[in-house]
Parts: sequence; C-alpha cells; structure tokens
Amino acid sequence: MKVFKYNRWLVLVIVIGLLAALAISFQRNAVERANRQVDLAIDYEGLQELAQREGLPESVVLEKAKEAGISSLAVYETTFKKLNDNGKAAAIDGSKILESYHAGTLEDPSWRQLVASGKINGKEVYVVGHDPQTYKEVKEDLLRRLGSDRVTVLQVGNEEVLAVKAHYDSFLKMNLGMPTDEMKAVNDAGFHVLARPSNYENCTPDDVKAVFARLDGFDVSEIVFSGQQSLGAPKALQTTIDEMKERQINLGLIEAVTQLQFYKQDGMEEIAKGLGYDHVARLYSIPKDEQPKLKIDTAVERWSNTDEERNIRIDLLRIYDKPSPNMSLMETNMKYFQETHDKLVAHGYTIGKAGTFETYNASKVLRALVMLGVAAAGILYLSLVIPRLNARPRYQYILLVIVGLLAAVPVLMGNGSKIRVVAALASANVFPAIAVIFQLDRVRACKEKARIALPRLIVTAAIALFVTGALSYIGAAYLSASLADTQYFLEFNIFRGIKLTFVLPLILVGIAFLQRFDIFDGRMDDTEGVVEQLKRILDMPVKVKTLLVMLVVLVAGVVFVARSGHTSGMPVSQTELRFRAFLEQAFYARPRTKELMIGHPAFMLAAMAALRKWPTMVFFALVLVATIGQGSMVETFAHMRTPVYMSFMRGIGGIVLGAGIGAVAMILVELWQAVMARAHKANAAEKKESKAD
Repeated sequence: MKVFKYNRWLVLVIVIGLLAALAISFQRNAVERANRQVDLAIDYEGLQELAQREGLPESVVLEKAKEAGISSLAVYETTFKKLNDNGKAAAIDGSKILESYHAGTLEDPSWRQLVASGKINGKEVYVVGHDPQTYKEVKEDLLRRLGSDRVTVLQVGNEEVLAVKAHYDSFLKMNLGMPTDEMKAVNDAGFHVLARPSNYENCTPDDVKAVFARLDGFDVSEIVFSGQQSLGAPKALQTTIDEMKERQINLGLIEAVTQLQFYKQDGMEEIAKGLGYDHVARLYSIPKDEQPKLKIDTAVERWSNTDEERNIRIDLLRIYDKPSPNMSLMETNMKYFQETHDKLVAHGYTIGKAGTFETYNASKVLRALVMLGVAAAGILYLSLVIPRLNARPRYQYILLVIVGLLAAVPVLMGNGSKIRVVAALASANVFPAIAVIFQLDRVRACKEKARIALPRLIVTAAIALFVTGALSYIGAAYLSASLADTQYFLEFNIFRGIKLTFVLPLILVGIAFLQRFDIFDGRMDDTEGVVEQLKRILDMPVKVKTLLVMLVVLVAGVVFVARSGHTSGMPVSQTELRFRAFLEQAFYARPRTKELMIGHPAFMLAAMAALRKWPTMVFFALVLVATIGQGSMVETFAHMRTPVYMSFMRGIGGIVLGAGIGAVAMILVELWQAVMARAHKANAAEKKESKAD
C-alpha cells in the first residue's frame, strides 16, 4: 500500500502563513466593524407623492418620515414637468400660444403684440417664471446647457420670458439643475440632502463648479450621480473630484441589479479613485417592479440582509403605492420606514450619513508570508498525488523556493494584485482538497475491523467533519488575506474564479482518491494509479441505463455550477426561498444550502461508507459530493464585500446543521438496511420452506 507522507517543513510554512493570514483577517474585521452607519434615505418626490395621494400637508408627511427614522431625502434635478406642476415656472408650447391667438382666447395684450409682430414661433418653447429664484436658476441652467444661440430673452410687458429652440415634449423632461427650494425644504425638515445631479453634454469645469456652487450652504450627505455619466465626464472629472474633496462630500455608487459591482456610469471609477476609497459608499434600492410583490416584513428583512452581507451603507427606499390590509397608505409606509430603522438599529447600526471604510492595505511582509504559505500548500498537494515527488523531499524544497519567490517577490516590490488573485484561487481549491485527502489517508490507516455501533459511528463522522472543516478554513483565511483591501470590500475588484472553485476541488480530490483506492474491486484496496484507472474507466462498456444516470449527473452538475453567483438567471423555488428566510432568522448568518443539504450530509454518509465497507465506487461518489461542502465553505470568503466574521459564522452554522442532517440520513440508511436485511431473511426462509414442502 502506498504511504503518502506529509512534509513537516511544508506544513510549518503553511502554519506560519496561516498566522500571517489570521493577523490580516483580524485587521480586516476591525475595519469592517468600524463602518456601521447607514444612511436611510428615500426620494423627496416619493414623500411628496404620498402627501398628495393621502391629501395631507407635505410638512406632516415629512415630520412623520423623520420620526420613523428616515435620515436623508434624495433630491433630483428639477424639470419643467415638475415646475409646471408646482407653479414656480412654466414652459409653454409656442404652437399653443399661436392657437390661442387665432382662437381669440389669448387675452394678454403683450403676448398678442408678440404674436402680431411675428416673434412667436410655433416650434419654440417659451419659459415664464413665477418665482424669481426658480426663474434665475432655470435661466442660468438653460443658457449653460443649450447656449445663447438657442435661448433668447424676450420682454413681455414688465416680465422677462425665455424663447428656447427645443422640442416641447423633450424639453419638459430635460434636467435643469439642482433645485435650491427643494434642498432648503429638505434641510428645514431636518433631513440631509442626498444629491442626485446629472452630467452636462460636453461638460466643462465651469459646468461642474456651477453645480457645486448651487449645493453650497446645504447639508448634503452624499452625491449619487443620475444617468449613465458621472458629473464631469469625460474631460472635467478632476474638477468634480476637487469640488467634492473641498466640501468633504462622499460618493455613493449604485449596486447593479445583479447585486454584483455597480451600475456603470462613465467616470465613476476615476472619481472614486481620485476621492479615495475611504470616501465611497455602496447604495442599494429594491427594484421598482419588485417592491410591490414584497410584504413589509420581507422588505425589511431584505434591507437588514443587504446591509449586513453586502456592505451597503445607503439604503434608498421607495414608497409603497398600495396600502397593506387594514392600513392607510400613510400608515403602511410609516410602518415600513420605522420597522426598517428599528431592524437596522437592532443589528448594531447607527442611522445618519453613510459610513465609509478607512483605507486598508495589509502589510507587505504579512502578505508575502501568505504567498509563501499558498506555495507550500500547492507543493504539499502535488506531493500527496505524485508518489515520486512525495518520496523526494529535496525536490519539494526546490519547488518551494522557486514558487515561493515567484509569489512573494511581486508583493514585496509592489501591490502584487495579479499574484494575489492567483493565490486566492489556489487557496480556494487546494486547501479543501488537502482537508479531504487528509481524511482519506486516515481511512486507509484505519485498522478497525469490528462493526461500529451507529451512535459511535455518528460521533466519529461528526468529529471528522469538524476537523475537515477546520482544515478547509485554513484556505478561507488564506483567501481572505490574499485579497483583503478596501477596493475588494467595495467591489471595485472582485474574485472572478468562483465557478471554478465549485469544480476544481472535486477534480483535485478525485485524482487523490484514484491514487489511493481501486474503485473497481468493491473494496478499499490499493491502486495502480490515476492513469491506469482512467484507462479502465474509458474502456468500460456502457449500458443505456448508465448513460441515463450520467445524463442526470451532468444536468445536476450544470445546475449546481449555474446557480452559483448572481448572473446565472437560474430560478430559485419559493420553497427554497422560504427555507432560506427561516435560516436567516435562525442563524447569525444563513448557512449555504450546498453545504448543509448536500456536502456535509454526504460527508457523514461517506464516513459510514468507509467504516461499514461499502463498495468503493459508492464511497468515491460520496467523497466527491462531500468535497462540494468543503469547497463551498472556502468559496464563501471569496465574496469580499461580506464581512469576514459573517462568512466565518455562515460556515460554522452550515457544519452544525449539516452534521445534524447527516446524522438523520445515517439513521435512515441504517433503518433501511435493517428492513431490507429482515425482508431478505424472510424471503430466504420462505424459499427454504417451499423447497422442504
């Protein structure tokens, strides 16, 4: 029987790297715990709509929203659609003026004179101001956006009117700058302003300065740009950066609908980098078409999970446009605001301007030690699947020196961003594989031949699962330490090897298994090696039922991989969603389904298969499925936006619950085997009696 030795010096290097990784993880945890303030915001227009629909004064609705815990109101640029509604200015279609003149309904003599003199054009729009400040701001912005060749000043009696060359319907929707009257109303009501400016066409530094000049004097919590471009794109971004720095205003970035990275706005990343990532916060808003489908308690739970799991620090709520049963629309929305606020506070958050992460980059020395540890783990794995390498420690040390230098030097000399990604990918795949291989070697070394009682078997399997999970967590520490920095926390950078981490550990473990066991003999004997067994597999005659089984396995594998991540589009059943909701309530962090329902129960059954001497092929299949759980535990830490402590607790919850489910599965298998044995015995007795007759 082949004996694979675990090189103590490689293990020592891994331990040293682990200590460095843990130091980085503790630092990361401190950075994450320091950022616990959430801006609970809602559109100002939404509250205005709520007041109108309920027939209440706007001041009453604002006061109630403040009492319910809302901290900021999002203020967008004004439009003539809004101004026509509030009466502070009006945009009149030139064709309507001419129509009124010819119909005899145009009574104002000044306007009639303008028509008569041919100064009114049916293809132009005419802007009339009823509020001096609003008119001043509109005029200023129109001249800036359209230019003096398209905006002409007319005198109508004692009033100034703007003649604008524009398409009327498009003109009504055009952004006209941040409204000072709305921002004042928001501040006077006790809220911060969440400013939502848009960009100018061919934006200049003067355009940018004009926007910020209008924000001066107001309490602005954050700026979140509207539209597909950041303010200043493409040539005036530095001015935007300078103006925001001067006023110490943070930038809010809208999370993409896939819940991965951001809604792409031109210039967004340049501004974030220029400001510093310690002045950036992530924003989430429940999609407009999704919220009506959610009950209030579900939406509240969504916000709690969102802020906890994805480092969201700006919660932009929407109003419910339909009342809950036995409640008014006003009561429905205030209940929603209040319960969201209370839920966040109960989870340890404070409400106010959005918190940001302090700039964090781990020590180069610590990171270099982590790189060396990953290199040692990779070589250790190779030594556990290549007998010749395992028997020659000198070659292992040579490899360690070469690979270690290639991994550590880039980190010591600079940021080493690419080698860190490679190290993270290696950690996510190699460590779970080594953890499972360690248990395989323990199985091979086990000399016990007597049948083990079920209670002892369950305890043995559970202990083995916890030990394996602890070894896999070494990989999690390495992965976290390899990537930990502010850019990963905010998802400017993301780990892109997630789908690979669901497949590669199975391959790595499969190779090790075939190097240790003969899967064809029905027993757990030694093997001639991977290549020979693969040849035998390829030479096997295949029956139709075997093909069908393989097809089912293939489909299951595709679904398994496709469901990972946020962009697969694979639907999740309502039953599973309800089960997830239950787990979120029952545990600090919801355990992952593939761990507690698939991987860990399979591990328990694999232990049963090993100790009860089941056919090796069955043991092999269970080991591969068990590896899914170990890989998933480590892969959880690849989601760097999730706090490291939450990822840790998620894995612990998965092991505990998975061990329980696995124990139940073992009991059911034992009962089924007992029933089948009894039935077989009874059948044999009947046959014996019939022969005797």
